Amino acid sequence: MTPVPVPSREENPAAQTRIPLRIAMIGTRGVPAAYGGFETAIEEVGRRLVARGHRLVVYTRGAEVKAPFYLGMRTVHLPALPIKQLETLTHTALSTAHAVVKARPDVAFVFNAANAPFLPLLRARGIPVALHMDGLEWKRSKWGPRGRAYYRWAEQFGVRAADALIADAPGIAEYYQHQFGMPTSLIRYGAPVLRDADATGIREYGFEPWGYHLVVARFEPENHVLEIVEGYTGGDAKLPLVVIGSAPYSADYTKRITRLAAADPRIHLLGGVYDQDLLDAFYAHALTYVHGHSVGGTNPSLLRAMGAGTAVIAYDVHFNREVLAGHGWFFKKSADLPAAFHSAEADSANIASVGRALRERAVAAFRWDDVAADYERLALSLRQGASTHQYGRKARRTDAEFKGTPHHVSDS
Repeated sequence: MTPVPVPSREENPAAQTRIPLRIAMIGTRGVPAAYGGFETAIEEVGRRLVARGHRLVVYTRGAEVKAPFYLGMRTVHLPALPIKQLETLTHTALSTAHAVVKARPDVAFVFNAANAPFLPLLRARGIPVALHMDGLEWKRSKWGPRGRAYYRWAEQFGVRAADALIADAPGIAEYYQHQFGMPTSLIRYGAPVLRDADATGIREYGFEPWGYHLVVARFEPENHVLEIVEGYTGGDAKLPLVVIGSAPYSADYTKRITRLAAADPRIHLLGGVYDQDLLDAFYAHALTYVHGHSVGGTNPSLLRAMGAGTAVIAYDVHFNREVLAGHGWFFKKSADLPAAFHSAEADSANIASVGRALRERAVAAFRWDDVAADYERLALSLRQGASTHQYGRKARRTDAEFKGTPHHVSDS
């Protein structure tokens, strides 16, 4: 039998009726958002669902202030083992136990395929669950052979155990359809629209608006920070390259980047910037944002640059081309970058045009209100009994190599 996706609004009109639900968000660092894309999504979606009359419980770890509520969402603070390989799993285990015994939500959203083993516990208590698969985590260099093997196994287990799978990009949806014959619910991230950002902070660092190129990324091979720095040093760009980010897991990779930067006074490594207003100002006032991410779907950093109206130079994979709708410059290797930097600096009119097009794309296609409505629709559908579990519970990964978009991700 051919698997069927969770019904859309058009296929399931009854799901459009707003029924107050108890909804659990499990598997992330929680709120307030201070870490990554999952946390931002939960904060933006959660507060909108609260405004729509739903009750949210968000499982949180590591928050500086352990308040019981945040933006109308109930926060449950639970510990985790501070070990890279076990932090997420131990926190999700405790969160799942709390949800099953105490919270008893109507629907649970679990984030990160690594947390798939906990799905059967939720379903056994009659709690329908959607699993957000994220990107192709098993391709990330920060995981050793065992970690990568675990993520590949967890992908298949999640397909078998969930009532619905969430993909954040068409390429991820294609991957699960090809590899497991399973449909997904495509739910994107939203883009913050940044206007009139205060330039005081960037000036205190010694930079002027539209007077620098910007990189914001963790120093990991799949984010191509090294290639970006190499490409920049090999060209004649007049404006400095500002690199914001750190490397929690890649000491050797960081050393290579640091050595190159030390030999070129145009390159400024600022480390992590955790003041969101200041970080937004860096995005909003950059001439270009250089995006090297290659593993994953719709990337929040890329959306932030688009919402700021900043022109983008992006690593050439389908994920990035699809999000950008072809606007901007693309590179596949370091040697491609000097021409991109030169072109951007030489044509101010084109830079402005590309920035406007990207902001318009962000406003039209990546709205948090739409994202929240999609989560609400999926939650209502699951509560009313929609599920792909009967089709997915026997799914197996195909032996055929996936030739679609995620396959072209580089592990360099």
